[in-house]
Amino acid sequence: MRVLATMLVCLGAVLGGFSAEAAEQPARVRALLITGDDVPAHPWQEMAEATREALDATSRVQVRVSEDPLILESKAALERYDVIMMLMYNRHLPTITDQAKENLLEFVRGGKGFYVQHLASASFAEWDEYGELCGRYWVMGTSGHGPHKTFTATIADDDHPITKGMESFTTDDELYARLQGDTEIQVLVTAESSWSKQVEPLVFVHNYGEGRVAHNAFGHDGKALRNPPVARIIARAVEWAATGAVAD
Repeated sequence: MRVLATMLVCLGAVLGGFSAEAAEQPARVRALLITGDDVPAHPWQEMAEATREALDATSRVQVRVSEDPLILESKAALERYDVIMMLMYNRHLPTITDQAKENLLEFVRGGKGFYVQHLASASFAEWDEYGELCGRYWVMGTSGHGPHKTFTATIADDDHPITKGMESFTTDDELYARLQGDTEIQVLVTAESSWSKQVEPLVFVHNYGEGRVAHNAFGHDGKALRNPPVARIIARAVEWAATGAVAD
């Protein structure tokens, strides 16, 4: 009996140690990634997978993928998440309902996060508030880019948690230019466009109500998204949008 009691005490100590260790681990960010459609030049499945890889590389983000934007109609479903990621341009999929629109805005206004990537800012062109949510947004026939090529991206703000400690880098991608909108934004990464002849914001953030928005204009394909500095920006931007901080 004495041996059994000793074994139980030891087992309790071990389990207690595991419980304490588990309690010390911060809760993982819960991200909902919405994808499922884009222009023919954008391989959306590849882009979604590369984006998910960037998040899976960190132990701090748990990702669920939906290929149907109508998930936004369920307020109960959205309550499970800390950040919504928009990675689609609704070329073929139907626009979302008024209820879905309000649910998305309430989600962010209430203190959670929104992350938008590449052409996703062009979605729902008839919905002005979506453009305001994105901070800057692509307008067909006005926005554009030069040839897909290698260019230098400049870190414009190395104090923000998303870009802290990063240095300027090269990337092989589309350099988005003439994004529209007049929302006040904090620009983190820029590049000089040969198409617009201007320095263009490529990564930027802003507040929307009590929530946070991170906009990443990089990401023409999987190769562009797997570029290590871009992948780092993705992971940090999603974490920051969800929590207002980045662990590393």
